[in-house]
Amino acid sequence: MTIKLKLARVLSTAGLMMAATFASAEVVVIVNANSSLNSASSGDIQQLFLGKRNDIGGVSATPVDQAEGNEARATFYEKVVDKTPSQLNAYWSRLIFTGKGKPPKQYFDDAEVLETVLEDDEAVGYIDSASVAEGVKVIYTAQ
Repeated sequence: MTIKLKLARVLSTAGLMMAATFASAEVVVIVNANSSLNSASSGDIQQLFLGKRNDIGGVSATPVDQAEGNEARATFYEKVVDKTPSQLNAYWSRLIFTGKGKPPKQYFDDAEVLETVLEDDEAVGYIDSASVAEGVKVIYTAQ
């Protein structure tokens, strides 16, 4: 086997492994298992995280955000809220400047969001699907 053929196989295998890794990264929206929320639409979640409402289906809800730079945050805002990081920053800058709103409190990572949702029945957060644990339920999966 030639060196070029071996290199091609190695690169091909590495590419497939990376593609599988990215394909498996899925963001889910979670609530405390005690919450009466069982599902939500992307529109409901979008309005909650943009500060346009404080409930989903009549159930009081508090958005729990992740810190800028997290992969889950980028995926969530791209797939669910339909905003890029720069669009989101501009959105909140306008609302803050006019006194019409403030962004959700940000937590460091999936673990902190999970902990917050476990402690607060009204919290609604998003995490990587691989981080889902006992005590929470998934109400939406970002597609």
